[in-house]
Amino acid sequence: MRVGFRTVAVVVVSTAVATTLFFGSLGNGNAQTRTRYLPEYTDDGQLLLPKNFHEWVYLGSPLTPNALNGGTAGFPEFHNVYIEPGSYEIYKKTGQFPEGTIFFKELQLTLPGQNPDGSRTEPSGRGYFPGPFNGADVTVKDSKRFADTNGWGYFNFNHHEPKAAMAKVKAKEECAFCHIAYAKKDEVWTQFYPLLDKVDSK
Repeated sequence: MRVGFRTVAVVVVSTAVATTLFFGSLGNGNAQTRTRYLPEYTDDGQLLLPKNFHEWVYLGSPLTPNALNGGTAGFPEFHNVYIEPGSYEIYKKTGQFPEGTIFFKELQLTLPGQNPDGSRTEPSGRGYFPGPFNGADVTVKDSKRFADTNGWGYFNFNHHEPKAAMAKVKAKEECAFCHIAYAKKDEVWTQFYPLLDKVDSK
């Protein structure tokens, strides 16, 4: 099997998944470097589970628990959202998400509720507290590969653990349609993530 942003042999993928980009310092003109982690695909177009995402830039954790949504929330977990750091650096400078941007959304269940609204009481007070991980969703920007969904591809790596090693792109009616209709900027929910929204508002 071969993998890569285009195609890269699996035996050398550890040395080929990143591209080093150079940025001019906004303050003094000194050169800065940032290594980007770019998407890896199999020959049949499946996305490989991104590596080291816990080291990426954390954006936030929206939550719509079951107990507040009639017991059947579409997204009952914490959504711990990360952006690939090199892409975030470019976004901060340009206000645009570059090709190859990856958002990683790790799903995390809430601890069992003790009250009718699903909340529980811990030493810090009453609320919703994170429990076990529960799979992941990933979004990738590639205007050519995902032209049918406005330049973004949506992937599910299971809604349970362990996460899948690879995933096929979702059809437009499964994910993209909602982003296209309601996300604030370029199919991204920047309105929920201050680190992104503050750039968008400049």
